[in-house]
Amino acid sequence: MPNIIHSEEKKFLDGPRSRWKELKYAFSVFHQLIVGFRKLHFIGPCVTIFGSARFKEEHAYYQLTRKVASEISKLGFAIMTGGGPGIMEAANKGAKDVGGLSIGCNIVLPKEQNHNPYLDSFVTLDFFFVRKELLRKYSFAFVVMPGGFGTLDEFFEALTLVQTHKTAKFPIVIMGVEFHKSLIAHILKMAEEKTINNEDLQLILFTDSVEEAVQHIQKYSIDAFNLKLKKPKRRMWILGEKAIK
Repeated sequence: MPNIIHSEEKKFLDGPRSRWKELKYAFSVFHQLIVGFRKLHFIGPCVTIFGSARFKEEHAYYQLTRKVASEISKLGFAIMTGGGPGIMEAANKGAKDVGGLSIGCNIVLPKEQNHNPYLDSFVTLDFFFVRKELLRKYSFAFVVMPGGFGTLDEFFEALTLVQTHKTAKFPIVIMGVEFHKSLIAHILKMAEEKTINNEDLQLILFTDSVEEAVQHIQKYSIDAFNLKLKKPKRRMWILGEKAIK
């Protein structure tokens, strides 16, 4: 049975509709944002890890993700992902390995939509753009693992916002250098053709070293923003707010 909001989103992209339908759509987006804000308000500073839903547990990229997530979690960050299988599961599992907070922003899709079992808290959303806003909103660094179209979409949007100063200069780490070699070449080509500035190359760290990735996040996130990690926000019992963990 098709998801009602998913069908509505397709209709929304067909062009102008009645004012009433556009208003209903706007309210459904607003509702999803409020649900996300309420669910994720107490998670503290996060590092979001992007990557493919298709890698199995025995894959080297799964294992690399699990390891880097564990080490980042030890710094005191909550680990946030899209909440699904593959790389997302590996990151959430890595956080749980060391007793860290593991968070997911799941998305309703025809495939790969089920949340993984390593989440302390998660929210399930219908709109990609709402999901991406929430993944960015609570994060002070981003790690991009090998993935597909969705991973590249998330990476380039985060990078564009940092480049254009629409958001703070959060560190972005890309891991899986061999997998991303064509992407690296293309980014260097953009700099060569002057479609980006040479300084923009400094916005990204390409590495396969867990230690280097963690040190980079320590320096350009915790130290740069003087973050106070693991400090819980005050909960209001009258609103039914409860601790995540």
